[in-house]
Order: sequence, then C-alpha cells, then structure tokens
Amino acid sequence: MKTAYNADQLVVSKFGGTSMGDAACMLRSAEVSLKQGSKLVVVSATSGTTNDLIELATTAEKSSWEKASVIINKIKTKHEKIATDLELPESQLKIMNEMLVELESMSRGIHLLKDCSLKAMDSMQSFGERLSSILFTQAMNIVLKKSNPGSKSEWLDAREVLITDNQFGKARPETQEIARLCAKKLGAIKHENTVYVTQGFIGSTIDGMTTTLGRGGSDYSAAILAEGIKADILEIWTDVAGIATTDPRICPEARAISEISFKEASELATFGAKILHPATLMPAIRSQIPVFVGSSFGAHLGGTWVKKDVEDTPLVRAMALRKKQVLVTLSTPEMLYSHGFLFQIFKIFNDHKVSVDAITTSEISVSMTLDDSALLNKALIRDLEQQADVQVEEDLSLISLIGNNINHTPGLAKKIFDAISDINVRMICLGASKHNFCFIVDGAHGEEAIKRLHKTFIG
Repeated sequence: MKTAYNADQLVVSKFGGTSMGDAACMLRSAEVSLKQGSKLVVVSATSGTTNDLIELATTAEKSSWEKASVIINKIKTKHEKIATDLELPESQLKIMNEMLVELESMSRGIHLLKDCSLKAMDSMQSFGERLSSILFTQAMNIVLKKSNPGSKSEWLDAREVLITDNQFGKARPETQEIARLCAKKLGAIKHENTVYVTQGFIGSTIDGMTTTLGRGGSDYSAAILAEGIKADILEIWTDVAGIATTDPRICPEARAISEISFKEASELATFGAKILHPATLMPAIRSQIPVFVGSSFGAHLGGTWVKKDVEDTPLVRAMALRKKQVLVTLSTPEMLYSHGFLFQIFKIFNDHKVSVDAITTSEISVSMTLDDSALLNKALIRDLEQQADVQVEEDLSLISLIGNNINHTPGLAKKIFDAISDINVRMICLGASKHNFCFIVDGAHGEEAIKRLHKTFIG
C-alpha cells in the first residue's frame, strides 16, 4: 500500500473470503495486517463456505441425510486441510472440531424437524466466520512470531460485542450497546501488544441468539466495530486493487479510482458496485472514518480511499450496473388530486420489509424498481393489488452514472442518450441526488449500455 499511517493511528482491517481461501492466502493477509499495524482484524468465511452452509441447511431440511453428509464432509475437509497447513495448536484444533460437531448436530436437528427457520439459518451460516477466524488467528500468530515476537493474536467472538435486534436474516445493530461493549472489552486495544481477530457478518441478540447482518455483511460488521472502538482508519481487503470506474469484467477499459467521496461511494455501492456492501459506509460516514479498499493479493498496488472530502470532483466518476431488476407500476385514478395514496403504498413495502430503489410518478401512476427476489413475496403483490392495478416487468437492468453536480449540468442527458440512442430506456430517475443519474433498460442491453457510456464519459 502506498500510504503510510502514523504509528498511533488505530486501524481496523477486514479480509474477504478470497483472502481467506487457503493457508497461503491467510498468511499473506496476516502479513498485510502486520504491515498496516492493524489492531482488529475482521474476517469472512473461507471462499465458498457460506454458500456451502446455505446449501447444507436447505439439503438437510428438504433432502436426504446422505446428501447433507457430503456437504458436511466437504466443509470439514477444507478446514482440516488449512488447519494442518498452519499447524494449528492442539487447543485450537479442539475448538475447531467442537464447532464442526456442533455444525453436524444442528444439521441433524434441521433434518429431523424438516424445518429451517431464519433463526436456524443464521446459526448455520455463522459457522463459516467462526471457523475461518480460528484458523486466521493462528496465521496471525505465525507472522507475529517471525516479525514481532512481543505481540500475539487473540480470537474474539464478535457476538460478545456486536449486539443486534432479533430480525434474523438481516439483523440491525444496536449501536449504543455495541459502543458500550467495545469500550468495556476493547477499550485498551490501542495500547495492547495484541492483534484481535474476529468475525464479520455475525452478531447476537441481547439474550445470546446468533444473528447475521445479511449477505455481504462482513464489510458492515467491520465498519460497525471500527466505529465502536473509535478507529482512525478502516481497511477493506479483497481480491481487486480498489474501486474501479465500472466492472472490469464488463468493460476491460475500466480503471482504478484513487479517491472517492463518501456520498459518491454510497450511491455506487447502493446501485450495483459489489466491492463495498451498500450499508458499509453508514458507520464510517457517521464517525468520519476514512475507508481504504485494496487487494490482499497485491497490497503494493495501492487502492481507493473513500473519505468525506476529495480533491478531484469529476462530473462522472464511475458507473454501475444492477441486473435482475423488476419494474412495478401501480395505476389508479384515485391518485389524481388525492392525498395519502403513496403513504399507503410505501406502508405495504414497509410491512413486507422490501426496499424500493428508484421511483417515478405521474398523475395516476407510480413506477418503482425492485430486486427480482421481491417477487418471491406473493403476499406483497396481493396487497399492492388491493390498492391499484399492478403491472410487473421483469429482466431489466438498472444503470447508474455516479459523479458530482449531475442534476445541475446542462447537456448531460443529451450526451447520455446520444451514446445509447438505439437502446430503449424504460424509466429515468434524476433530481433526487446531485451524485446520481439512473435509468432502466432491458436486461439484454445493460452491459452494452455500460460499455458505450464508459467510453463516452471516462474513455
């Protein structure tokens, strides 16, 4: 990494699943942590393990025990291999094996009951981070022993400090309680010769029930804990060197962004960029903690700083594509010259805990975009149909241009639509934010639109 920190700065580092892929990845990530002076390291499950755990829970509930056993053995073999490669001490190996026994017991319970509640699914998914953090603590100790013999690494159960509500599957953190527990358990972290290793993604209710923050929640966990211990810097280490102007898999001409503002990054994350979890920046923005995004596979390559104030403020900084969108249009004459209709509509979305992304209205219609997973909620559609005629269009893509002063720049829309003049635009959303211009196109044309727009605005 190109930027050196002051010795007295408190650094929290988070490593994703690919950075936990095997023993070599863990040792490499531990080296990065040491060089950065991290005091608290937050880790994801080993690459692919969360998907395996979800498959295990589903298989145990709906299929044969033999098929579930195959998945258990796959998870077990993967972690035992890493434990052997890292020469995990007997005491830690015992803890890891106890977790694996607990995982099998819970899977058997789901199989016997033929039921996997959200509470049970959260407990099942927690094993990924709990297992990887045991292994990474050993990797950290190996690196510290070589380079800094006076220091040690210690495992910390995130559930002791990251307290949430009981909304299993997508729990909300109890910020004040987290701050209190962080002060109690980690108040002296800055002055200790200890690197704490903990888990992303998981938390606990006040009465000790395991929860998760939702898929991608490890980044969010790291930001919550960084705020809780009053960190000076939050690092997010992944397998790419920072945030790019768009997805390089779609557009090979995409290039790394050296810095981006909190507001721009929030829009980018919300509207499709997968490097940062959309909620990650909330605690960082609240506490004005600069966030660095880099690659654990090439820490020397630098990365992207996300902070409150940046020097360069281009009209278009980046663009994002969000696939598998649906457009829901509600039409009724009752909207005309009346009040309260939108209140009723959004109350329905609130009751079903479904978020709306972009929205436009006319005299008698309102259109909004949702992830296609929302359509699985049949009760949502039924309730909406009680209020208006409902039209649903599927397989759409939401394209967002992220930058600065977008809603006060004449000629921008013309330039956008000239670039994609032969692609039909289904809905436009502009004006709510000076950092975002977004619109909907058919799913088959999303990537082509991104390529043309990137060439036009970023080159």
